[in-house]
Amino acid sequence: MQPDLNALSVFALVAEERSFRAAADRLGVTRSAVSQTMTRLEETLGIALVRRTTRSVSLTEEGERLYRQVAPSLAEMRAAVEAAGSLDERPRGQLRLAVSSIAERFLSGPFLASFARAHPDVQLDVNVTDEEFDIVAEGYDAGVRLGEVIEQDMIAIAVASEERQLAVCAPSYRDRFGAPAHPRDLTAHRCIGWRPTPKSAPYRWEFAEGGKEFSVSVEPEITTNDMALMVKLAVAGAGINFGMEECFRPSIERGELVPLLEDFCPRFAGFYLYYPNRRNLSPKLRALVQHVRRWK
Repeated sequence: MQPDLNALSVFALVAEERSFRAAADRLGVTRSAVSQTMTRLEETLGIALVRRTTRSVSLTEEGERLYRQVAPSLAEMRAAVEAAGSLDERPRGQLRLAVSSIAERFLSGPFLASFARAHPDVQLDVNVTDEEFDIVAEGYDAGVRLGEVIEQDMIAIAVASEERQLAVCAPSYRDRFGAPAHPRDLTAHRCIGWRPTPKSAPYRWEFAEGGKEFSVSVEPEITTNDMALMVKLAVAGAGINFGMEECFRPSIERGELVPLLEDFCPRFAGFYLYYPNRRNLSPKLRALVQHVRRWK
């Protein structure tokens, strides 16, 4: 059996702290991430390592034995890694990112290309996904999401200034079917919908009026999880689209799309680069954070 050194390190911290929460705080991850790692380790070994109650965590006999055996080796490995890291602080290695498909400014090309040029020893691995998950548990260094869906225990840095969502359509669609005067008029129009995953309901379009937010549940004639396809469909006159203004801006400037309902589309805090609250960032992640701050 190939040992999972990361899981064993998490187990050692749980054994030392006798608490999932305290171990999570030391690692800079969520409590659920620690719990999931422990569960996977127990399933892999086929034994129970800890006893969980609502107030405490204690080791089983097998857990005590395993901890005594692995603790000295893990301590030596941590010391060796720290010593190696102190020799070379240059950003290097693979940097895994989970990025929302609608984070247009981050994904447009220039930002990532300029980072790659500045740090040739870093290999970027960018997973464009709209699924919400624990980036730490899934092995990502950082993510880019709208601020409202980022967990409170993460560090978050704005990638760009305020954003807004906008309804748009092709001039040909407007000339044929007219433009809605109010967001609730959208229910009578052909709409192009977005859903993050096949099992998700289509996204409800969000607006504001008189300082109060409300949403409209349209019935899309076409639904997809691909914003690029949505833009193409809107340009082709398939219906009204709704999404981040930055995704539509090039088509608007070319006259291929026209904005609709702008008075009902307020600005809000946009996308953030987020990562675990850790005492020491890796050189590669620190370089990305600094690049974001300069880019803004």
